[in-house]
Amino acid sequence: MSNLLAVFLVLLLGWFWLDSMRAREIATEVCKSACKQRELQFLDQTVALRRLGLAWRSEGLRMRRIYRFDFSEEGVGRRSGYLVMRGMTLEDLSFGLPTRVRDA
Repeated sequence: MSNLLAVFLVLLLGWFWLDSMRAREIATEVCKSACKQRELQFLDQTVALRRLGLAWRSEGLRMRRIYRFDFSEEGVGRRSGYLVMRGMTLEDLSFGLPTRVRDA
């Protein structure tokens, strides 16, 4: 019985690791494209996990991950934004910048 439990725990840990890597890849791509769309420079080409938890929604229980990323407005200085993923779906993205009004 203990061998079966050990195998189950190893499989669970493997699933969690693969799921976390996939979520991080998606978060990195979302940040990269959002920075490009807003004409910002995505620094370090990566996101960093800040918080991990569970979220219960109408579609069921999902992993909720909060990532932090760095960007620069004009290549000078470093600012931080955050991204919230629920499962593999984007829940929230914030640059902490005021919205720009473009001239028509």
